[in-house]
Amino acid sequence: MSPVILSQLQRTFRALAYPGFRIYAAGQLLGTLGFWLQTTAISWLVLELSGNSGTALGWTLALQFGPFLLFGLQGGKIADSFDKRRVLLLCSLGSATVTAGLAAVVLTGHIELWMVYVGMFAFGSVSVIEGPARQAFYSELVDREALPNAVGLGSAIFNMSRIAGPALAGLLIALTSTGTVIVVCAFIFLGPALACTVLLRRSLSNPVRRNAASGGIRDALRYTAARPDIIAVLIGSLLVSGFTFNFALTLSMLARTEFETGADSYGLLLTALAVGALAGSLASGRRSTRPSLNTMLASAGLLGVGTLFVGFAPTIWSAMALLAPTGFAMVYYAQAANQRVQMGVRADFRGRVLSLYMLVFLGSTAVFAPIVGVFMEVYGARAGLWLGGIVGIATPLALALAKRAQLKRRAAALEPGAVGPVGPNARLASVPETAG
Repeated sequence: MSPVILSQLQRTFRALAYPGFRIYAAGQLLGTLGFWLQTTAISWLVLELSGNSGTALGWTLALQFGPFLLFGLQGGKIADSFDKRRVLLLCSLGSATVTAGLAAVVLTGHIELWMVYVGMFAFGSVSVIEGPARQAFYSELVDREALPNAVGLGSAIFNMSRIAGPALAGLLIALTSTGTVIVVCAFIFLGPALACTVLLRRSLSNPVRRNAASGGIRDALRYTAARPDIIAVLIGSLLVSGFTFNFALTLSMLARTEFETGADSYGLLLTALAVGALAGSLASGRRSTRPSLNTMLASAGLLGVGTLFVGFAPTIWSAMALLAPTGFAMVYYAQAANQRVQMGVRADFRGRVLSLYMLVFLGSTAVFAPIVGVFMEVYGARAGLWLGGIVGIATPLALALAKRAQLKRRAAALEPGAVGPVGPNARLASVPETAG
């Protein structure tokens, strides 16, 4: 193999040089495959039970991600307070138990829509604890230089599963039933538990020293409030994620009502999105430094443009062609936001700040998914994509203008004779943004 190619491959996959990361990645591959199998099966099940109701599908997503709004910060506190391997092991067992219970009522024919709602809320309640621990654990498995790559490869694993999961789920649903797919998911969710069991017997590459002085949730909120660079990520994620990252909702409605196709075609739409997302994951994983705000905003704007165009796609094949670059922009944006948080905070605050980020990134779905669902039910499936695209374009433009205004104020404050900020906001205004 060419030395140049070998060097590029080593850079793209450098986190795999750490044995602990390899074990963890194997478990995450199984866990994320189960997630996408379940997501596809549940979406199709809800449409069957509700008579193609976009509102019902929106409420399903809202209840799955709603716990992030209710308990998100507590999940981050748990991640900062306990051994993340034990936390993740218990969460894996919890996810498998919830999914097994849901599979039982589906297979026995007693399933009703409210049972799906309860099951998704319970699954989301486990994810509240699992999410911050999973994200913060990357920094303990690798050194700081390899952290962006570890985060990027974690996203690549997620998107490999996003490629295989929906397509496999659509095929299994067509050949068997949604209940069968959910049973398979219950067993697959045990994969991360097995990986964490192995990791408990090994030492970590970069273990976090828990600092009692870092305090609790209020201390993390004060720490974040004094960081304008982190606040910009949170505002962008609130709107872009809330209105644009609803593809499980918008694409299922698009496949069923606009293209009038089955679960297998819906799986193909998600797979096309995931092909681009995988490429975006690998591209973002090549970073070795903290991404700039401009990188995050530009990729968010491209995501908005792609989503808008998908809403105008006349056929399923043209939609698939447009979903690939849209998926690239989606993950490139998400990873830029994630890496700005991961590499911009103190290690002993990372779990709590990441939980705040996930509260905004995922919890926004609980707020906006029902709105998007109702919007599609009134104006059609394409309107949900148009709405997401417009918000995806407008949000980074607004943040860029706000950043420009902030720079002008700073420049004015440095002019001779200028008076610096006073009052309670003086401390916040004087805090420099870290690394762009």
